[in-house]
Amino acid sequence: MEQTAKKTVISLRDIFVRFDGEVILNHINLDILEKEFVTILGPSGCGKTTTLRIIGGFVSPESGDVIFDGKKINDLPPNKRNVNTVFQKYSLFPHLNVFDNVAFGLKLKKLPKNEIKERVSKMLATVDLKGYEKRPVQKLSGGQQQRVAIARALVCDPDVILLDEPLGALDLKLRKSMQLELKEIQRQTEKTFIYVTHDQEEALTMSDRVVVMNNGSIEQIGTPEDIYNEPVNAFVADFIGEANILNGTMIDDCRIRILGRELECVDKGFGKNTEVDVVIRPEDIEITTPEKGQLTGIVQSSVFKGVHYEMSVMCGNCEIIVQSTKSAEIGSTVGMSVIPFNIQIMNKLLPFYNNIIETVVSYASESDNCFEFELEGETVAVKDRFFPEGSGLEITLPPSALSFTGEGDGDLKDVYIESVVYKGEHNEIILESDERKWLMLSDTDEQVATYVPLHFDFSQAEFKLLDKTGEG
Repeated sequence: MEQTAKKTVISLRDIFVRFDGEVILNHINLDILEKEFVTILGPSGCGKTTTLRIIGGFVSPESGDVIFDGKKINDLPPNKRNVNTVFQKYSLFPHLNVFDNVAFGLKLKKLPKNEIKERVSKMLATVDLKGYEKRPVQKLSGGQQQRVAIARALVCDPDVILLDEPLGALDLKLRKSMQLELKEIQRQTEKTFIYVTHDQEEALTMSDRVVVMNNGSIEQIGTPEDIYNEPVNAFVADFIGEANILNGTMIDDCRIRILGRELECVDKGFGKNTEVDVVIRPEDIEITTPEKGQLTGIVQSSVFKGVHYEMSVMCGNCEIIVQSTKSAEIGSTVGMSVIPFNIQIMNKLLPFYNNIIETVVSYASESDNCFEFELEGETVAVKDRFFPEGSGLEITLPPSALSFTGEGDGDLKDVYIESVVYKGEHNEIILESDERKWLMLSDTDEQVATYVPLHFDFSQAEFKLLDKTGEG
């Protein structure tokens, strides 16, 4: 028997939000279906909470439409939307007991007392708080307070419940148990839950679908299984679970080269000799003898994690993380094998050619062997190279030529760190300036969603003189 297709409850159409000149949501589109548990997942500053507030009516988009049950509701205030929100701090009324906290919204609607009592009692039973009606909320545990907040949101019978990191204030053990309780409450009430978190475990445990966001954009939407097993790019792979993300070359369909070795895979359509990112999950690697391994390496560490050993294996200069039920001796040489199906191929987040600057020399000194050019409103000086004033130049900078300067203002003063992905040998960092994106490599961990000064090492650059038409 065929299942009836679920209808769309909420649609976000080309939503654009900007605060103080900074883009928060960059033309996102999202459909939320009835009776589903959707989690919006991403790092701090990615726009996930703003997306929730757009749906709740607390923020208005600069452009784009919010569609609720087929009707545009951009200008509808929060209290007129059939949506309730559960916040991280719960926002319970400390002077009221459990019953009165849950009943608050029903009393505002001036419902009959017997109906209020019946609905509150039923909802408290749903969230496993029957018998707590007269308990002061200040004497409840964190998990009990959260259930009161959920009951208060549900008792008014909204179509959609918005949850803004509601487990963030709980300890680890309680947070894990509440993940299961939340999903069970959603299943019993058959409401649409839209949940915001930066915690990947919460997203994978509770969700029917996961929306992965980064830098104001949606990177991927899918089931937890799809997001984990088939990430669309290195950011998603790195953010969801543990992953070995390696630079590779797609030699041809179903054939990849990584770390100097050719391996079989199942992906096609990337073209011949294409630079790609390769994802291999630690649990998909089998430790074997060096002779039988597709790759070999030296075990640097081995830590028992309860259900498996987690080993760091150096394959040349590249670190490979392996999770296995069997440990290998530290310092020993091991082989590593992975079946083709467990090798995931992805397009690179940012092509190398984005580090090309086309400019015109604004000042030059032959005696000092230097010149200057303008870049995004900044004057950039290049030493130990000379090109005459007015010369058109194409400057190519490899990722290793970019760095964060600890002293001075840098060549570009405020560059935004969009993503940081560990590639076994270094962190691959994507940066965004006023007019473009940049790719750099770093041996240190950097904080996503921060602004930093950027320095260029022009001793590593390639310079190409352009004629007046812009051609070499």
